[in-house]
Amino acid sequence: GTSLIWLPSGIALGALLGRSRSAILTCLELPHSTTELALKLGQSPPSISQHLSVLRRSGLVISWRSGRSVLYRRTALAGSIVEASGSSAVAR
Repeated sequence: GTSLIWLPSGIALGALLGRSRSAILTCLELPHSTTELALKLGQSPPSISQHLSVLRRSGLVISWRSGRSVLYRRTALAGSIVEASGSSAVAR
């Protein structure tokens, strides 16, 4: 079934997950590699990789191999959280 995510008014995604992880989730509406995210967000690939590991273990990001790269995309749950927080423009 469809689950409804509700965040109290005024709760920002950055306050919930931290600025880096919220920016990563916002970017991952479309698939990106660690390197692409690092360039887009101005962070080091190892830092992005560490955040992605936490997000993946939390069920907010999925990953798969595509050629020589690993691509990441947010899950439906993460998409619901991003939408509920109104943070869709955070990383743009």
